[in-house]
Amino acid sequence: MPSPTKILVVDDHPIVRQGLDRLLESEPDLTVAWEASTADEALQVLDNHEVDFVLLDIGLKQGSGLDLIGQIRSRKEDLPILVLSMHQERFYAERVLRGGAQGYVMKQGDPAEIVPAIRRVLSGDLYLSPSLADELVRRAVDGRDEARPAVEQLSDRETEVVRLIGSGLSTREIAEELNLSVKTIESYRANVKRKLGLRSGSELARFAYDWTSRSMGVTAG
Repeated sequence: MPSPTKILVVDDHPIVRQGLDRLLESEPDLTVAWEASTADEALQVLDNHEVDFVLLDIGLKQGSGLDLIGQIRSRKEDLPILVLSMHQERFYAERVLRGGAQGYVMKQGDPAEIVPAIRRVLSGDLYLSPSLADELVRRAVDGRDEARPAVEQLSDRETEVVRLIGSGLSTREIAEELNLSVKTIESYRANVKRKLGLRSGSELARFAYDWTSRSMGVTAG
């Protein structure tokens, strides 16, 4: 029998990691060999072990999951990566694919979707929900990228800053979270306001809260 695919799970919620371990333990060809709760822990595993597959959340409490995808790519160019996230895929799926991941699954979806998604990525294909795949094809055929909302044209780092603002973090807390200076975060905030036509910090905070709530499938009040 061939050795099972050794999976690294990166998620800052222990319950999620335990749930994935239980889900995959019945699959003889798949095994959760390592777990990490931060980007730094994940990189330590990658530097010291032969990982076959990475299953990660982009919403980490320490570090950025989007940054982590790029860091993994710089170390292991061909390592398959599947993102499992609580954020609606239409807000993040294209970004993670551009960053180097091969698929996107929502945590709110059917758990039975995860194993087929892993197998599809392992086979060399991309994995997206049928509805998003259809939307991306329509965009490509219709050439509608230029008409996309301005928020979708923010850089990955700017998007992360908006997400963290919407989660209630202060500028200093965001700087600590992303290992950047306060001045750098202030610069990102200014860029976001300019690109989105927002006039003040309070307008940015309200926009960020509403956007983050929508990306998580929650109706903002």
